[in-house]
Amino acid sequence: MTHAVPRAEALAPSAEELATRFREAMASYPSGVTIVTTTDDQGAWRGFTATSFCSLSVAPPLVLVCLARTAQCHAAFEKADSWVVQVVPHRRADLATRFATRGADKFGRDDFTANAAGHPVLKEAAAVMECEAHVRHDVADHTILVGRVLDVQEREDAPAVYFRRGFHALAD
Repeated sequence: MTHAVPRAEALAPSAEELATRFREAMASYPSGVTIVTTTDDQGAWRGFTATSFCSLSVAPPLVLVCLARTAQCHAAFEKADSWVVQVVPHRRADLATRFATRGADKFGRDDFTANAAGHPVLKEAAAVMECEAHVRHDVADHTILVGRVLDVQEREDAPAVYFRRGFHALAD
């Protein structure tokens, strides 16, 4: 049995200092880069960049992605029956920046095509996972979207990796 060791209040960092330390620690943790897309109820394409993405289960195949409640596309994903997760290739890391920028024209170029559901799919994605909504959880300032993977396409492209606030390529 483990026991929690109480911390002396004098040693505890302030909320602001803890937030800064936490952000710095998370920046030191390398993460894959994904763009998640869907279509809203008016048929407009919506999407965001997510580094908080992971597999959850193989049977059934489930993935999860975290979306800030303040994101402009949050309402669309809260209602969406399905979405697409795209692993961003290193040579297209510029897309991750575009999709992370509030108010940016995310789909203004010819980088995407529509899948059978009408959702945007990145033509050059290193991997594409088409998902149906499985469950959503509101946690703190984010919504965790859990999707059941219906189809997967994979390409040979090396994925972008986000580390210390920059994009990097994997070395073989």
